Amino acid sequence: MGAATRVDYGIDAPLVARGWFGRAGWSLAAGLAFWFMNRQEYPGPAGRVLTVLALLALVCAGIAWFKIRSSRDGKLRQREQLLDQLALKCDEKVLDVGCGRGLLAIGAAKRLKTGKVTGIDVWNPHDLSGNSADAAKENAKAEGVADRVRFEPGDARKLVYPDNHFDAVISANALHTLADDREREQAMREAFRVLKPGARLLIFDTAETGYYAQVLRSCGAQDVSLSPWTFLWCLPSRSVTARK
Repeated sequence: MGAATRVDYGIDAPLVARGWFGRAGWSLAAGLAFWFMNRQEYPGPAGRVLTVLALLALVCAGIAWFKIRSSRDGKLRQREQLLDQLALKCDEKVLDVGCGRGLLAIGAAKRLKTGKVTGIDVWNPHDLSGNSADAAKENAKAEGVADRVRFEPGDARKLVYPDNHFDAVISANALHTLADDREREQAMREAFRVLKPGARLLIFDTAETGYYAQVLRSCGAQDVSLSPWTFLWCLPSRSVTARK
């Protein structure tokens, strides 16, 4: 079995996907129960109710399926598009904030030769299935970049690294999980602080990207740019890039 078959970057927001499957099951069950109880006395209305609830169940199942496909395939394609924007030169020091099971960090490490990537997270299991530092390390080993990436616990709101330390800071689907805009602003300012002058920052998220851009401009960031919207996980998502 090849190494690639062992790589698993998890299902994002697994309880949300499970909830949509649950809605599908309950809708179909309610439709069948209503039809069964009323099919003889009110066959027409019973059939129409069943049809409506069956269609609702199909929509809910479709949303759940799309969320899982986004986690399994869509975010892998998105990763490469995001990293293309950074144009890494093989020798950079890169920080991935909220790295999860290593998707973006490992993708960056695969583009480096002498550079190093640091991935930090609190590894909340509700954010990603099987979310842990060990899972990230196993993925890095399977992808052949264990010598170019390390994973350590870290708080996005208070980074332990010195000013002007990294050549690039990246983050995907992490900052929106913070409690409020105050904490998100704090995380953005920390990410900007640890960047070297002239270095690039890239944040991809399903929410708050316009706010991130405002914060970066207030920090003095240059070339702040927002990408077009995409709809991974059935949610509007886009990236914000900037230069220090």
